[in-house]
Formats: sequence, C-alpha cells, structure tokens
Amino acid sequence: MKVARTPDELAVRPRSVALGTFDGVHVGHQRVIETVRSAAPELAPTVVTFWPHPRIVLGNAVGLLTTLERRLELLAAAGIEETLVVEFTPELAQMKPEAFVDELLRPIGTELVVAGTAFRFGHARSGDLDTLEELGLGVRRVELVPGVSSTAIRAQLAEGNVEGAARMLGRPAEVEGTVVAGDARGGTLGYPTANLRVDPNLLVPAYGIYAGSAAGHRAAISIGTNPHYGGSERRVEAFLLDFEGDLYEQRLIVQLWQRLRDERVFADEQELVEQITRDVEVTRAAEPPV
Repeated sequence: MKVARTPDELAVRPRSVALGTFDGVHVGHQRVIETVRSAAPELAPTVVTFWPHPRIVLGNAVGLLTTLERRLELLAAAGIEETLVVEFTPELAQMKPEAFVDELLRPIGTELVVAGTAFRFGHARSGDLDTLEELGLGVRRVELVPGVSSTAIRAQLAEGNVEGAARMLGRPAEVEGTVVAGDARGGTLGYPTANLRVDPNLLVPAYGIYAGSAAGHRAAISIGTNPHYGGSERRVEAFLLDFEGDLYEQRLIVQLWQRLRDERVFADEQELVEQITRDVEVTRAAEPPV
C-alpha cells in the first residue's frame, strides 16, 4: 500500500475516499472500508486518516488501540491500496470545512466520500456529510454498527474482557511493542519471556494473566507488576510456547485470546512455577475468540 503524508504525494485521479481516524480498524470501520471499495468500481478506493489522534492533540487523554504502523497494516489487509495520513495539528482543528475539502480532498481527485453517519470535521466539528454534498462531493453514508466504537472497545479492554473487545474488533485484541531486556527471572523458572516496551500512548488491557499468541506461537502473557516479587512498574511479558530464538529489539504483536486469572503473590517459587505450568497448559488448549 502506498502511504502519503501530503496530498501532492498522491496522483490526481478519480477517488472514493473513506474519511476517519480508524483507531483499531474495528468492524464498524471495516464496514466503511468495504463500502469505499465497492461503491464505484471506476474510483480508486483511498483512505484519508489522521495522526496523531485528534483527541490527543486537543488535550484529551485517550489510550490508542493501534499504532499508526499497525493501523496501516490493517487497512492494507482490508484491500486499501493508497492512504493519505494527514498530520493532525491545532491549526488543522481550526480549519473550516470548505478549506478542508479544498486543501485535502480535491487535490487528490476525491469524487465520493464514504464515512459513518456521525462523521464530523472542520472547526468546532462544524462540517458533516451534508456539508460535503453542499460542497459538490458525492457522499455515501454508512450506518454505524450498534454498540461498536473505539470507546466501547477501550472500556472492554480496561476490564480485561478481551473476548468482548474481539467481537467488536473482528479479530483478537492486541498489544504491540518492542522486545527489550527484562529481569531474566522467567528463564530461571523455566519459562523465559519476551518483555515488551509499549508506546505510552497505547492502551494496555487490565492487569492479569492471558492466553494468546505471538510470532506464530501460542503464548501465555502476563500484564502487571509481578507482585510476587514486589514489583511496581507495569510489565508486559509473553512466554512463547515451543519457541526457540532471539526476539530482542524486534517488534512483536501479541494477541490476547482469553483472560485466565488475576496476578497474585504466591507462598513460594514452587507454587508460582506450578501455577505457570497450569497457565501454559490452558494456553495450549485455548482458541482465538473470533
């Protein structure tokens, strides 16, 4: 997929454009993408999205469901061939709808805009799909999927309900990061883990032990502070079953299939190892939620 950062990096040609932030690329977003791809065969299906997340730029806290890199991968997997990533700035937030269309949409050849019925844009969210029609663009309205939103997915993950989040995402929930050196404590217990450095803007699900997968292997995942060892810093650690190799400094996407239990303090290391062994056996039998 071609990714452009400014309109002039894309060839001017007739396009159908899906507009939105698309954090998570959940099933509602996928409905928009399917529509933009099928709406008009003669138009090039294109996504126009924003980075950083507009809410963050406007001073609101929001835990992101995906990095920009992961968002673009998911859009490409959904069949999008070209994406314009617009830098969201305070100045862009003040842009009038007419200027938004003239500076970002017309220069790439936009003829049809596809978006959810609640889509708003421009200064003080003053523009909507009716505005786009008034400005001469075709519009295809996509009905929202009831109960599905990035906000609702964040709420499910904050509670550790990865199965509920997966139903809205249309795929397993994920945590993404770079593998970094840890305490090497898991290796001494017979269960070496990949320790993830996670972007601070990404949402990390509720503390606990999860079954899932990473790098093509089933994985038992710990999210929390390692209370048995008196830890206070949040860690995301994954034990990859039947894996041999070095993941250090590699990007790793960890899928979370099922929350197994809370973290807790054990009487001794033997009890801890016995519990980890049980967690691993449950992980071997676990199945993806979607």
